[in-house]
Amino acid sequence: MDRSRKEPFDVGIAMHRLRKAVQPFPKAAMFELADEGFDSLFEQIVSCLISIRTFEHTTLEVSRQLFAVARTPAAVAKLSVAQIDKLIAACTFHRPKAAQIHAIADTFLASPGGRLPANMDALLALAGVGPKCANLALGVSAGKNTSIPVDIHVHRVTNRWGIVAAKTPEQTMVQLEKVLPRKYWLEINKLLVPFGKYICTGVKPKCATCPLLNMCKQVGVTITASDGRQISSRAQGSAGGRGKVRRS
Repeated sequence: MDRSRKEPFDVGIAMHRLRKAVQPFPKAAMFELADEGFDSLFEQIVSCLISIRTFEHTTLEVSRQLFAVARTPAAVAKLSVAQIDKLIAACTFHRPKAAQIHAIADTFLASPGGRLPANMDALLALAGVGPKCANLALGVSAGKNTSIPVDIHVHRVTNRWGIVAAKTPEQTMVQLEKVLPRKYWLEINKLLVPFGKYICTGVKPKCATCPLLNMCKQVGVTITASDGRQISSRAQGSAGGRGKVRRS
């Protein structure tokens, strides 16, 4: 499709198409775990910590294995760091994560009533927890759209669409919150994780069958023109800035 003939990016239409597009694919790990009943703030923050630099299917397997043994702060705190490490050994950086999970359980237990306040400050004070995990855990467990959980898929895809022009996930979060209605802040992560894994992939994205092709600026994507030339729109996403966005 001729990039010069792209339509303005309509958020409402895009979200509708994304919901349909990802239906055949596995859900993002945090949302799948919530559907399985692992939806407490503690379980979500622990699973998100496990997920860092770890494949989705491994995150699911490791989280289930840990929660089969201990799924509450009290139960996890009774385990040694070595026992936790053995249970989560399949995930990346399992040794430091085991220590962090044990410390998180202790922090929950030390809170009034054993319940950590469901807010960003409390979660960001936990060992190993950054903005993405804090936002995701609050959104899934407490229904709070405090901010957008931007992972590598949300970062890559929204920059490729051309609705943001950012170099880091943190910059993408700030820019995306200016153009995306708050009601979509959690759902955008839920949809773009499978969309980014199976359709808008990092290498050789499936643009020809993408339901958002008519709106996507395809920033950074190299396409073959009718005369055989290889064309990339990198400049459009960096020097050119963001494209027009319709909020709905």
